[in-house]
Amino acid sequence: MRHPSLVPLCLLALVATAACNKPNGETVDRKVAGVNVIDETNLNDVMLTVADPNEAVSYFQRASADDPKRIEHKRGLASSLIRAKRNTEAVSAWEVVNAHPDATAADQVDLADAKIRANDWKGAEAVLDQIPPTHETFKRYRLEAMIADSNREWKKADSFYETAVGLTTKPAGVMNNWGYSKLTRGDFTAAERLFTDAIRQDDQLFTAKNNLVLARGAQRKYELPVVPMGQIERAQLLHTLGLSAVKQGDVETAKGLLRDAIETHPQHFEAAVRSLRALEEA
Repeated sequence: MRHPSLVPLCLLALVATAACNKPNGETVDRKVAGVNVIDETNLNDVMLTVADPNEAVSYFQRASADDPKRIEHKRGLASSLIRAKRNTEAVSAWEVVNAHPDATAADQVDLADAKIRANDWKGAEAVLDQIPPTHETFKRYRLEAMIADSNREWKKADSFYETAVGLTTKPAGVMNNWGYSKLTRGDFTAAERLFTDAIRQDDQLFTAKNNLVLARGAQRKYELPVVPMGQIERAQLLHTLGLSAVKQGDVETAKGLLRDAIETHPQHFEAAVRSLRALEEA
């Protein structure tokens, strides 16, 4: 027996089902927009880390021009300018960021950092003074310490350095800065200790090794410290120690150290050769 009404009913049901399953245009747009945001975020991260700094600058300049209200593009531009060592431009870019209604205290810290890189220490100090004391971060205290150093406010500098060390899991760099501060004050023993601590935290930090040799040379300790070093590093540190001996007036010791540096280096060590020749001719 046929049921003539069954076909129209089935068709109606299929249409209804299709209508229920078909997403509306707004939902599709929302999903596509979500995917675009994720892709853009990933691209931003790449530009801020591994991309060529000047290419990153161009990318964020275009992105900011296309969507001038997005603060993350302005931050990306400012950070990329810092990476590209275009510090004067970076100051202007961070000032633009800080003029944005969504700017934060962290953006002010980044502006202060840019000003220090551009050698505007007074400007950096003025920016930091405007940041609420409740904003306690490693970067903020590291910059505070550097500014206190520049003002020869040693107690404040020590306090800020100590706080900064406690706020990071990678304190080698700030320990090196603190040690250099002690070195400039003539506190060679404290400087030596801090440089040693920095190397213990990061045994690849050659700056701390070189500074450690300077601190030891200032105390007439002319043996290389027991720290990890490659052959080229050893030659470079011997050269530094030789120059320190010259500064102390220990010329014959300096000549011996420079000869050791030349013999140790696997290639021609022009800087040490010039230094030794100058001493011998004098």
